[in-house]
Amino acid sequence: MARGTFRLYLGAAPGVGKTYAMLSEGNRRAARGTTVVIGHLNTRGRAKTIEQVGILTTAPITGMIEQKPEVVLVDDIAEANRWQLVDQILEAGIDVVATMNVQHIASLADVVHRVTGRSVDEVVPDSFVRSADQVELVDISPEALRRRLAHEIGRAHV
Repeated sequence: MARGTFRLYLGAAPGVGKTYAMLSEGNRRAARGTTVVIGHLNTRGRAKTIEQVGILTTAPITGMIEQKPEVVLVDDIAEANRWQLVDQILEAGIDVVATMNVQHIASLADVVHRVTGRSVDEVVPDSFVRSADQVELVDISPEALRRRLAHEIGRAHV
């Protein structure tokens, strides 16, 4: 059995729109007749991200191999070592579209710590990131990111 294809939306920082982009791609594929299932999603309560779920269904990532959809969407693959489940899904011949932030690439953990003073506990091996068939960097300007986050914080306090 051929390994599934792996597309990774790599975020330059949290909040840049990688989850939204992943869901948008999932809906485009589903609209063309592909069976797409969300295996893990963290909307962080963002209304536009929640709307982007659209026609997609959700099922536990641990059951994807048995369910055998054509494509699985997996948000935040660094968290809880979710990348290992993604690897198993790919080995089962299922395509995966996933997200993660650049600071979770294992070889960058020390650099991130030196620059930010914060340790990155959850990392994805560089070899797994390199195994992606396609990597798309998702980024916005620092000013736009600050506005987006400030707007979200303002909504939370209303």
